Amino acid sequence: MENLSLDQVIDKRTIITDLRADNKDQVIRALAKRFYDAGYIASVDDYVQSVYEREKEGATGIGNHVAIPHGKSATVKKNGVAIAILNHEVAWESLDDTGAKVVVLFDVGDDSEGAKTHLKMLAMFAKKLGKESVIESLLKAESADDVVAAMEE
Repeated sequence: MENLSLDQVIDKRTIITDLRADNKDQVIRALAKRFYDAGYIASVDDYVQSVYEREKEGATGIGNHVAIPHGKSATVKKNGVAIAILNHEVAWESLDDTGAKVVVLFDVGDDSEGAKTHLKMLAMFAKKLGKESVIESLLKAESADDVVAAMEE
C-alpha cells in the first residue's frame, strides 16, 4: 500500500481561514463549495447529502474543538480534504461536548479505492490532530499557508 503524505492531500484551494458561520450546515456547505470549485466533486448538494448521511451514524466532533466529518459519494471525482478554521465556535456533536472551531472535511469516492484512501487520510489527520500544539497553531492560523505549516508540525 502506497503511503500518503500531507503534501499529496492538502490543497490550499480547499482551505478557509476566519470562516464566519452560524452553524454546522454553513460550514459543511462552504467547504463543499471549495471542493466543487477545485474540481473534487461534481455536485455540492449530492456531496452535502452524503455528509449528513454519515453524520447520522455518530458524532464527528473528536474533541478539543475539532470535527472531522466526511462524505462518501459517487459525486466525488478526487479524494481530498478541506479545512475550515472558524472565527468562533459553532455547535457540533462531539465526544467532549465542545463545539467546533476547526473542521477537517474529507471527500471520499464510493468505491473500494476511495475507502482505502479515506482510511489513510483519516489515520494521518487523526495523528496530527491528536497533538495539542497542532490544534493551537490551527486555531491561530490566518492563511492557508499557516494551516499547512500547522499540519506539518
